[in-house]
Amino acid sequence: MTTTAPDWDLYRSLLAVLDEGSLSGAARALGLTQPTIGRHVDALETALGLELFTRSQQGLQPTDAALQLRPYAESLAATAAALVRAASGEREAVRGVVRIAASEMIGIEVLPAILTPLRERHPELVFELALSSAVEDLIRREADIAVRMVGPTQEALVARRIGEIKVGLHASRHYIARAGRPERIEDLARHTLIGFDRETPAIRSMRRRVSGFDRMMFALRADSDLAQLAMIRAGYGIGGCQIGIARRDPDLVPLLPDAFMLGLDTWVAMHEDLRSSRRCRIVFDALVDGLNAYLAWQNAS
Repeated sequence: MTTTAPDWDLYRSLLAVLDEGSLSGAARALGLTQPTIGRHVDALETALGLELFTRSQQGLQPTDAALQLRPYAESLAATAAALVRAASGEREAVRGVVRIAASEMIGIEVLPAILTPLRERHPELVFELALSSAVEDLIRREADIAVRMVGPTQEALVARRIGEIKVGLHASRHYIARAGRPERIEDLARHTLIGFDRETPAIRSMRRRVSGFDRMMFALRADSDLAQLAMIRAGYGIGGCQIGIARRDPDLVPLLPDAFMLGLDTWVAMHEDLRSSRRCRIVFDALVDGLNAYLAWQNAS
């Protein structure tokens, strides 16, 4: 083991091999050659005095040491990306990269209408969207700004509560013409239902608020809200959809609003250090204004 700290490029190559499962895959992901990736792994093993991979018929298998290093390599990657974003824009200029974390549903169905006019006003802005149900860590700068369906618990964050995004049961007109319209919650037992696959903490919280829903009831199970919405739109069955999204689609019909309605507490948050970044403040404010308008549309009579 050497006393010189390994270069960041070595950890980046390690992370790519862990993600891709092979030297060739890591090389393609990073735009480098396979021998270069191999040299990086060898150099990191020498510097740390650890064996990071073993070869098998299935390819490279990470050792326990490599798996223990992974979260630190991911933290380095997030920090490096944040440095690039910070350097991409001048302090007082509305230009550069802003990374936004949000759920798939918000990122695909709601944010385009907010970010498009913002980009028209500030054409030197560049957006990166990190779309998943995972909560991106703003403290570690995995994202600059996050739209979250839960109040932030971390300190050192600037956060604004938007309100509750409402989710209700919906079906397409085609499905209702074929299967009829449920008049009571008990009628759902005779219908084709769309719902979750794996029970997450968020799902358990939902089940505490709305009783009677169980995974075995669903004729289609998916953890992707977008997949569920696509099946509702296709006429497959009845499922949950955000009220604001459904109101934009004349083919979607709300069902049993008095018996089933969920509220998703919605926040916009960013690291307090970014208050000095004009571009981040402008994007933060645009997200707050746009999501408030989305909730107003949701609640319109």
